[in-house]
Amino acid sequence: MTQQSILLTGASSGIGYDAALGFRALGFRVFASCRAQADCDRLIAEGFDSPRIDYTDSDSIVSGLAAVLDATGGTLDVLYNNGAYACPGAVEDLPRDALRAIFETNVFGYQELTNMVIPVMRAQGHGRIINCSSVLGLVGLKWRGAYVATKYALEGLSDVLRIELADTQIKVILIEPGPITSDIRQNAIPHFERWIDWERSARAVEYGTLRGRLYTDSGPDTFELPASAVTKKLIHAATAKRPKPRYYVTFPTYLMGVLRRILSTRWLDAVTKRA
Repeated sequence: MTQQSILLTGASSGIGYDAALGFRALGFRVFASCRAQADCDRLIAEGFDSPRIDYTDSDSIVSGLAAVLDATGGTLDVLYNNGAYACPGAVEDLPRDALRAIFETNVFGYQELTNMVIPVMRAQGHGRIINCSSVLGLVGLKWRGAYVATKYALEGLSDVLRIELADTQIKVILIEPGPITSDIRQNAIPHFERWIDWERSARAVEYGTLRGRLYTDSGPDTFELPASAVTKKLIHAATAKRPKPRYYVTFPTYLMGVLRRILSTRWLDAVTKRA
């Protein structure tokens, strides 16, 4: 049997790194891409193929995928779009450029790489495109508007692409984690400091609570699971004969998936505003 291949992004840490380890253990040819070359070099030292792919840099997307296809002879079984970041702040304080920047990484880069992979999968007659969404692609929570907006957009694009590719053997799948151990809080700090002028905000006093959460490592969140919980679902999505369109990970995702179906918008708002 020919060795299967997977290209996954955002592999420097957290969900992406754990997935790289998990798929290598299964015998996949793993292409564990990172945004920074230093992280790629570290993974190469660990024995991975690690092309540099930065979702904000189209040239890196082109060259990174080209390196993968050159190594495999022009095939790719699984694409896992994973890299993303958060920009905390009230929606009323988000400047246009902040939204433009986060969409470049969390949505536009995903779409560009996906569009380049689809012809490869069409030619070989099969493939899996797996996008890492979030519980915040199902419901919105305050202070997270920029991230929520990107995940809602990703959900919509993935749903439509799944329908459009239903007449092929290319499966489009969403992974929707809740709280997972990762560096997302720490990585959000530079974006908050760059874009959010909280001291001039009408909500300056409320930002005290947000900043406390952002700058303080208070340990695991309630119901937080390790990245391996995502990898387990991802492996099923990549290998099952009939994968699900969506995979929930963590109790909050299951809970919110149910609540958004059974509650009115007003009641769902009452629940989520306390989070």
